[in-house]
Amino acid sequence: MKLHQLKTISIVLIILIVNSFLNPLTAEGKEPVDYVNPYMGNISHLLVPTYPTIHLPNSLLRVYPERRDFTGDLIKGLPLIVTSHRGSSAFNLSPFQGNEEEIKPVILSSYDQEKLTPYSYSVYLDDQQIEVDYGLSHQSAMYEISFEKEDDVYLILNSKNGALTWDGKAASGFQSVENDTKVYLYLLPEVQPKDIFVLKGSSLGKKTFTSGKNACLVLKYPKGTKHVRLRYGISFINENQAKQNLKREVENKDMGTIHATARGIWNKTLGKLLAKSKNEDKLIVFYTSLYRSFERPVCISEDGRYYSAFDGKVHDDNGRPFYTDDWIWDSYRAHHPLNVLIESQKENDIINSFVLMAEQMDNFWMPTFPEITGDSRRMNSNHGVASVLDAYKKGLRGFDLEKAYLACKGAITEKTLAPWSGKPAGELDRFYKENGYIPALKEGEEETIPEVHRFEKRQPVAVTLGTAYDEWCLSQMAKELGKKEDAKYFFERSFNYRNLYNKKTGFFHPKDSDGKFIEPFDYAFPGGMGAREYYGENNGWIYRWDVQHNIPDLIQLMGGKEKFIHNLNTMFATPLGMSKYRFFAKLPDHTGNVGQFSMANEPSLHIPYLYNYAGQPWKTQKRVSTLLDQWFRNDLMGVPGDEDGGGMSSFVVFSGIGFYPVTPGDPVYSIGSPQFDEVTIAMENGNKFTVIAKNRTDDNKYIQLATLNGDELNRYWITHEEVAEGGTLIFEMGEKPNYNWGVK
Repeated sequence: MKLHQLKTISIVLIILIVNSFLNPLTAEGKEPVDYVNPYMGNISHLLVPTYPTIHLPNSLLRVYPERRDFTGDLIKGLPLIVTSHRGSSAFNLSPFQGNEEEIKPVILSSYDQEKLTPYSYSVYLDDQQIEVDYGLSHQSAMYEISFEKEDDVYLILNSKNGALTWDGKAASGFQSVENDTKVYLYLLPEVQPKDIFVLKGSSLGKKTFTSGKNACLVLKYPKGTKHVRLRYGISFINENQAKQNLKREVENKDMGTIHATARGIWNKTLGKLLAKSKNEDKLIVFYTSLYRSFERPVCISEDGRYYSAFDGKVHDDNGRPFYTDDWIWDSYRAHHPLNVLIESQKENDIINSFVLMAEQMDNFWMPTFPEITGDSRRMNSNHGVASVLDAYKKGLRGFDLEKAYLACKGAITEKTLAPWSGKPAGELDRFYKENGYIPALKEGEEETIPEVHRFEKRQPVAVTLGTAYDEWCLSQMAKELGKKEDAKYFFERSFNYRNLYNKKTGFFHPKDSDGKFIEPFDYAFPGGMGAREYYGENNGWIYRWDVQHNIPDLIQLMGGKEKFIHNLNTMFATPLGMSKYRFFAKLPDHTGNVGQFSMANEPSLHIPYLYNYAGQPWKTQKRVSTLLDQWFRNDLMGVPGDEDGGGMSSFVVFSGIGFYPVTPGDPVYSIGSPQFDEVTIAMENGNKFTVIAKNRTDDNKYIQLATLNGDELNRYWITHEEVAEGGTLIFEMGEKPNYNWGVK
């Protein structure tokens, strides 16, 4: 056995031994990362909810096999980096053996024997008879490619839209993505190729530089070449930084060491939540969901610097990681609160990054949809304010609250409230300020307001309700800062949802500019594609409950607790009212249905917990357990719909533990039905909080009684402070509801 092989085995053994002390699951033969199934949810009803992503937690470098979808029979070369969730690979590497005339910018290959974990990938390209192994770090990675034929060996490196050059030792270059953002590559083969070509059209020329669309370098190795090992680094700063990233992370390391290091990182990260259960599928769903919650946002700091697409400059990070690619429209609901719970310092850094983005942009406005390429201002409302407030109310102090408040206030009062727009406030916003709601267009009325997106429309009910919540968050932030006038002003405006409440129907109903409800109206099937003319991706049954910040008032609006419960029950029991074909043709995001309820879209996530607030905690316990069992499973269709890189998966994680943050910004969790015998939360303050569910089985989903640190707990909620202090929450579970538990 060679010396380097002995060294690799020794390193792997040391890492595994260290992990065994950190992770009690090892004693049972598995570690947390072994319960992750990246293929879970790769197929769904209509959308593609998840991708089998290989990455380290919140890291810049992410890849997944490029194909049409999971069932795609051909794979598009090998990916080098995916710059956004649901994006295609920025660079592509195609190994090839055959006639030069068949070389293309990207080779489509038949494949088999694909094996994928969060930190490794291998596949057999069966037509080509090529074996591929892959391992990665945060900003660099390595491919080992084995060739079985005796033909010449070619490696086709494609920038798609950029430039590539060969310097006699390595390939380097860039690809332009969006908004003048470039991603840079430095790729170093361990064995030098025989020849270097540039592919133009269908012909090869002996050159070492190429640029433009499908800029391709072709590395040729002689017949008889059996193995090629490539290391590469990725950067958003420049090619030299990509080279430095390679040297720092993977230089002189073999595949076994890279895999073992990455596996150790994942086990340490996932091990912050240790779940115990005899039901392995439940553990797989739980840890796969937890893995997905680390897909975004991504840290783009590289050796203390980062490129910001928010001003097009390279900045020093001053010792703090800079994060972007965070779809706050939904991640504020459960994803950010999960960070607060188990990775509070990371959440501090994320919010600090938000404030920096606001400072770097032309207007000092909190971002709404920050991506690698800048703030795309997608979706509706400005829910960054909720994440700031939630973190602060739960004790995080690693960001400037005053700056964050001003940025949030600017985004809500100076930027237009029109969805998918970063334009300044205009006519629509003046109307909202004066009347307290966004007006809807009457049937056949043409849109004349320039800031309204042509496809996304006004979404007047969704924007009114979402902004009322945002303004409640602003009022609470102003209160913390001693800004009494602002606190009073925004608190009063936080009741604007009342302006669209239709007492006759019990729904939030769009009004025209004259203050009249749009009639006739169908709450199940309104407003064109995605219900965008009135709501947004979901119908009126879902937005009926979109008052996260004032549920007691919503209960009163509906006529009291009994009527509130009745309305909840009716939503789950009311059929679509039309064929699925017709319904989903108009509402493709509104899948995962139980009656009119949709488990597949984030505005629904808090709804099952609302029974708690109206005196029927047992119904929340039933609903949460049933929905998790129905829609989140260890299979290819195990995610019901719109999983946005952690947004929905964090609901599964919280619900698996046994509680959920219904109102981000209020440091309280609403109790559901714990899914495991035991879950231990290891927090960064050094404390541990354990949730034990005695007698928990599939049938025993109902809480009979509970104790917190030995004292009886007869309420449906628990504070963040109680969790953060550490301790033990014990539930006695049974198969029939205890109708009295949690009612008082």
